[in-house]
Amino acid sequence: MYIIPDALTETVTVTPEPVVETVYPEPVVATVVVTETVEVHLQQQGMPAPPPVAAATYYPNCTAARAAGVTPIYQGEPGYGTHLDRDGDGIACE
Repeated sequence: MYIIPDALTETVTVTPEPVVETVYPEPVVATVVVTETVEVHLQQQGMPAPPPVAAATYYPNCTAARAAGVTPIYQGEPGYGTHLDRDGDGIACE
């Protein structure tokens, strides 16, 4: 019988190759809003703009005008109407 001495045993160490894994990021959804500032230069010509018109004021009769505390009403003032000016002198509910 033959005995093989332990000195003849060889140890082999193997290092595995690294595993390379490619990771792709998730797509990103983005909303882009673009704004632009525009300067507008208005050129005034000749006549000035007419004055703003007041909201229409109407009194069906002088009793309603007196209740609103606006009598007398002169021609050109809000609420004046020829139906309120009996004598036609431009002063209603006098």
